[in-house]
Amino acid sequence: MIKNYFKIAWRNLVKNKAHSFINIVGLSVGMAVAIMIGLWIYDEVSFNKDNPNYSRIAQVVQNVTNNGEVQTWTNVPYPLAEELRKSYGSNFKYVVMSAGTGNHILTLGDKKLTEWGCYFEPQAPELLGLKMIEGSRSALNDPTAVLLSQSTAKAYFGDADPMNKMLKIDSRDNVKVAGVYQDFPDNSDFSGFAFLATWQTYLHNSWIKSVIDTWRPNAFRIYVQMADNTDFASVSLKIRDAKLRRVSTELAKKKPALFLFPMSKWHLYSDFKNGLNIGGRIQYVWLFGIIGIFVLLLACINFMNLSTARSEKRAKEVGIRKAVGSLRDQLIYQFFAESLVYVFIAFVLSLLFVQLALPFFNSVAGKSMSILWTNPLFWLSCISFSLITGLIAGSYPAFYLSSFNPVKVLKGSFRVGRLAAIPRKVLVVVQFTVSVVLIIGTIVVFRQIQFAKNRPVGYTRDGLITVPMVAHDVHDHFDVVKSELFKTGVVANVSESSAPPTEQWGSSSGFDWQGKDPSLSVDFQQAGVSYDYGKTVAWQFTGGRDFSRDFLSDSSALIINETAVHFMGLKNPVGSTIKWNGDQFKVVGVIKDIITGSPYEQIKPAVYYLSKDAGSMIVLKINPNASASAAIDKIGDVFKQYNPQQPFVYQFVDQEYAKKFDDEERIGKLASCFAGLAIFISCLGLFGMASFMAEQRIKEIGVRKVLGASVFNLWKLLSTDFIGLVVISIIIATPTAYIFMNNWLRHYEYHSAIAWWIFALTGVGAVLITLLTVSYQSIKAALANPVKSLKSE
Repeated sequence: MIKNYFKIAWRNLVKNKAHSFINIVGLSVGMAVAIMIGLWIYDEVSFNKDNPNYSRIAQVVQNVTNNGEVQTWTNVPYPLAEELRKSYGSNFKYVVMSAGTGNHILTLGDKKLTEWGCYFEPQAPELLGLKMIEGSRSALNDPTAVLLSQSTAKAYFGDADPMNKMLKIDSRDNVKVAGVYQDFPDNSDFSGFAFLATWQTYLHNSWIKSVIDTWRPNAFRIYVQMADNTDFASVSLKIRDAKLRRVSTELAKKKPALFLFPMSKWHLYSDFKNGLNIGGRIQYVWLFGIIGIFVLLLACINFMNLSTARSEKRAKEVGIRKAVGSLRDQLIYQFFAESLVYVFIAFVLSLLFVQLALPFFNSVAGKSMSILWTNPLFWLSCISFSLITGLIAGSYPAFYLSSFNPVKVLKGSFRVGRLAAIPRKVLVVVQFTVSVVLIIGTIVVFRQIQFAKNRPVGYTRDGLITVPMVAHDVHDHFDVVKSELFKTGVVANVSESSAPPTEQWGSSSGFDWQGKDPSLSVDFQQAGVSYDYGKTVAWQFTGGRDFSRDFLSDSSALIINETAVHFMGLKNPVGSTIKWNGDQFKVVGVIKDIITGSPYEQIKPAVYYLSKDAGSMIVLKINPNASASAAIDKIGDVFKQYNPQQPFVYQFVDQEYAKKFDDEERIGKLASCFAGLAIFISCLGLFGMASFMAEQRIKEIGVRKVLGASVFNLWKLLSTDFIGLVVISIIIATPTAYIFMNNWLRHYEYHSAIAWWIFALTGVGAVLITLLTVSYQSIKAALANPVKSLKSE
């Protein structure tokens, strides 16, 4: 019996080729979207799960009160790790501090490469669950040791054995290769770590030695692995005041409160506001999960619509089957079998689509995903969701068609009736409602990105490049290097700074001014710069002047941004005095706010000062008349001459700033792809429905043509019903999309408004797409010869 069900299903599929093609293509596209979104979600939720200690690892973070608000910091002071081991050691299996995460120069003979790495305390390999290829996890107990990733070892040593070979870090620290570990996967927060060096190596040349109050700077990270029979919540309560009890009275005003942030939340729940976790990328997981379900649902709706639309052609089949003794249950099974045949073919086709589309999808999503061919969970999930899709797609046709009365059908008195079309119309409305919501959402996302991109940044990015400095060679001979750069003719300005213009690497809380509330704890962004920095980046002054060599007093001068002026309530900021850690500084200039953090957030108070050691970053302005590529070559030659120990690495500031929009742009591109596929699936269904309706009303069209109806009148007759359904969809989708996208925009402090023209443009676009989809069938029917349609057999 079951074999017979599938045999008949196959015959019907082959017999109705056009109907079958539309159904299979629609289902396969919907399933391909669902599979790709499923792979993306799997990649997101499995972040860091390669670590065998995943469920027991956390980072120690702190809530601090600054500038009248609670901020969450992931960095902590240097002595905290020892304090946790000493006073709360029984709660942890490991307490590991890290520092210096970033690019470092690894040197082997003449080979110098800039690699991403970090300095860790000895138990880090155990906590991180390193998969050792050579050496052991205990290797970092040797102060001179370094662990290399497999790809890094290959880059330096090829097929030779790297063990016990000597390398140099940042041209100063000689280290010995004590082990090689398997590279961290892409979906790991430690992805890209080329090496792990020892904490003792970091301390050997660390600035921390010269700090008087080591509890003041928050520049390190602490990772912990929980002891058995402990939990994050209870231990968080225990360690809450571990820092507060140790800091000075001034720092205690910040009310530092420690807590444990589990590894399971690092990737998807990384956003905090006023000290509370407000989510993060999890919103995108839910968003794309919902989109995947709806796109698949659209394909199922197509199947339902096209199946029930052909009900009159299947009516006699149902009547005969019932007359010869078929039970309704058997007919239901028959229609479900047909649905499953369609779904099976669509599933196979969808895997082909996914395989072809994954390279493009990965490039847009910033992933390196692949179909999990050998994963039993993948196949179980696919088979399960294919069965569910088949049941959903086949449910309405199965129960509807099997309900026909055989007596009426066989007497010829059966008519589907006008009310029978209502469910199909409702499903079309649902289809286009979903599609219109997706289109509106995509436009709002891209408009929000453009709104933030158009936000004034406070300086000029064009032709601006930064060159990070690991060694001090350039800083020690800065005047000479500067002169040589000018001689090339491709450099307009050059200066030093402690951070790139697009980032904020430091902040300070030791500020005081007249009228300040004594109980207020502040935290101002701060950056050390050299002379000519303002000229290089083209600061925009609203008052005062730039730092100048003509004023010896500028060694104790500050330039502040507008937000700092408003925050401190300075009516005449230029010339006012501000105390910083007890020393007096005079404000000589006020500049427009510069975006150094997220372009979607409010600007923070910032101060700039002349620094004798601002050589972390060289900032250059390329001559506008020079070719960028030629300029880079000439600039590189100068740096190689005066800084031969370091590879010449540079970044264009405009490109670095553009990276701040990467996440939102990826989401926008993915949403636009899915919206386009949703419209495609909906139009595919409309095309099939229009074809069927034109075929169903062929005689009516013939009679109207004989009576003098024009092609335009017939086109209007056949198109009006579909346009009405789309208009209803637009009416429903407009408030739905507004509510959803308005809530999404609220996640950003700096966001655009939802303009009325977005809904108008989307509505007009949906109507035009509908007209284009149904017009082919409508005009084809209207141009048909009425003699052929009216002749009787």
